[in-house]
Amino acid sequence: MEPSANPVTGTIRPYAETDWPALCKVHDAARPFELRPTVGMEAFLTLVESAEEEGLFDGALDVLDVGGQIVGFVAYKPDELTWLYVHPDHFGQGFGRRLLRHAISNADGVFSTEVLEGNTAAEALYLAEGFKLIQRSVGKLAGNESFPAVGLVLQYVANEQGPRT
Repeated sequence: MEPSANPVTGTIRPYAETDWPALCKVHDAARPFELRPTVGMEAFLTLVESAEEEGLFDGALDVLDVGGQIVGFVAYKPDELTWLYVHPDHFGQGFGRRLLRHAISNADGVFSTEVLEGNTAAEALYLAEGFKLIQRSVGKLAGNESFPAVGLVLQYVANEQGPRT
């Protein structure tokens, strides 16, 4: 896959081992914004603690590099978005949307993800990009099963979505 570059929004490129400290910084700063309104901060695990068990490296892993700084990352398989994080210092600048669109462009046509119920910012992004809510599931938090969680399964089907703006 060729890196996609944009002088304003940086370059999306495959993860390199030297990116690990930056990925940890992004995840560990952003994850509280996901957990606080959902299952609570008691469920927080660092990326070091959760990456392997939660399958960070099970599919493609790409980073968004802006001027030599990793501001976000996305992990996905052909049919599933598994991770999407942007550092809070860069919220609201379109980086999450850009990473999501990148992952969709590499998907097989039907692409799903799961969001914790209450993570309204993530849910709004996915819905704005053409995902549809297909299921609400009650269970345990993936990777930290001692915490109950409610997940929203969202699905994107290529050619069923209207144009994204």
